Amino acid sequence: MLSLKRFFTVFFVVVFGSIAHSQLGFSHEIGVIAGPVEFRADFGSRFDEATNLGNSGIGIGIVHYINFAYRADCNCYSTDTYFNDHFKLRNEISWNYTVLDHHGEWVRPIYTSPDADKLRAHHGVAENFDIGTQIEYFPRSIRSFQAFSYLLAPYVSLGIHYTSSSPQASTTYGDGNVFDGRNIYQFWYQNDSLLPPLQPGETRQYPINTNSFSDWSMVTSVGVRYKIGVLSDLLLDLRWQLYFNDWVDGFNHKLSYNKFNDWLIWLNFGYIYYLD
Repeated sequence: MLSLKRFFTVFFVVVFGSIAHSQLGFSHEIGVIAGPVEFRADFGSRFDEATNLGNSGIGIGIVHYINFAYRADCNCYSTDTYFNDHFKLRNEISWNYTVLDHHGEWVRPIYTSPDADKLRAHHGVAENFDIGTQIEYFPRSIRSFQAFSYLLAPYVSLGIHYTSSSPQASTTYGDGNVFDGRNIYQFWYQNDSLLPPLQPGETRQYPINTNSFSDWSMVTSVGVRYKIGVLSDLLLDLRWQLYFNDWVDGFNHKLSYNKFNDWLIWLNFGYIYYLD
């Protein structure tokens, strides 16, 4: 995972840094995005739909594009190359917030054990501030889209974000201290027989941590633009974002169904305005 993060960091800094430096004459676009977020964390069972749909939040952001098909310095089209006519560079600042609870099978009212009560009493919050870059690929001509040859312009994108996470955790069980092992689900921590064996020199880590931290995340999306004016588009974008860390939700137990880092799906709607 460390080598993967280094690869993405070096790749995007070198490639996009050189593009931005050499393409300062190209036109710019700015916009706003917002929409529902479905956060996939360690709350509940990984593939339980009640958990996935229940742990939904909101995301908002500001986006900036470099449009390589048009030059702002001469108010003219750029050199007609495949790259200029099919790619845009997207920079983004965004924020997402999701209240997290345990949903699904093991918190149903039919379960009345202390552990079921502890699950129902445990709550969390995933709050993330993102800044990053994506490259967007448009299969159809960007020039033709801007000239109203068609109104819909689909695209796919890939990028990397730097994420600052500020998770929260709480419980209403016992004395309300979420960092007291007696107040949390025993199989996360106290019953080692259900957890992976410790390696030499390794100690069991408490499964809840609300310290703020920063790390990288990978972003990919599929979307479409709809042209509503000479200088404006509407946007619909479905994003998948994988964090390179499993503490984004402030929770990281080691049971078998916690095999992946935290990730989210974000369906966002936006408005884009052409500055130049």
